[in-house]
Amino acid sequence: MSLEYAKNDWYAVADIFCLRDGPRRTRLLETDITVTGPAEDATVTDDQGNRYPVQLKFDHVWTTLGDSPRPLFDIPEGDEEGRRRVPCGVVRVNCSPLRAVENFLDIAHFPFVHTDILGSEPHTEVSPYKVAIREESDEVWATQVKFFQPQAAKSAGDGIVTDYDYRVPAPTVAVLYKTCPPKPEAQDVIAIFVQPVSETVSDVWPWMALYDDASTFSEMAQFQHEIFVQDRSILENQRPVKLPLDPKMEIPTRADMTSVAYRRWLKKRGAFYGALRDGA
Repeated sequence: MSLEYAKNDWYAVADIFCLRDGPRRTRLLETDITVTGPAEDATVTDDQGNRYPVQLKFDHVWTTLGDSPRPLFDIPEGDEEGRRRVPCGVVRVNCSPLRAVENFLDIAHFPFVHTDILGSEPHTEVSPYKVAIREESDEVWATQVKFFQPQAAKSAGDGIVTDYDYRVPAPTVAVLYKTCPPKPEAQDVIAIFVQPVSETVSDVWPWMALYDDASTFSEMAQFQHEIFVQDRSILENQRPVKLPLDPKMEIPTRADMTSVAYRRWLKKRGAFYGALRDGA
């Protein structure tokens, strides 16, 4: 049942750059698929010759294996004039796709995993913030998040208190809106699109839409890539591997409010692919 539900979501399976080297043979929801470019006219087929729907959005090729796919969400800020859109490649992680999203939502680990970049000691306290499941859009939002960061972005100079808003528009997608150092009146946009290879293996596609005229494309992509690689060892050592939805299996703290809401939302949606239900 969980696999059938998951098939009706959309997933990033390639970016606009990786198909320039030829077709990408990969795996989605335990199905072997081939993505053939160019991205603007990509096709996705399985080994039996079945062809799946395709959309090009956020500089990535998206597909769905389901017969009744849910609508693909939007990130309208990505189309704003002056932003630089940066697909950052892909990182393979041996973890549940839901664990990958939850880790992206967690700010408490910044000082310990991303030391002197996204956080540092003694600035470890997570201030109170607001979390809600927005019924009108069926999304999880965490707002008014504040955290001191030594280097909030590639374009940042000195450390600053960074404002964060987190958004979860789909079970395997997380979007972050944060303080933009070169343009304080705007917010940078950083997202991860998680491709569930299986319930315990994920390909993660980071993507950014930034106001940054000083850094090169490679510098911006490499900065974000290094951040996620720092998370990989933590993700691959979490136990249980699948994300527990039973609140008795892991004890949350105040800093885990977003995670608690995310798990509750998954349970309400019936999005159980990559999750443990009821302590099973």
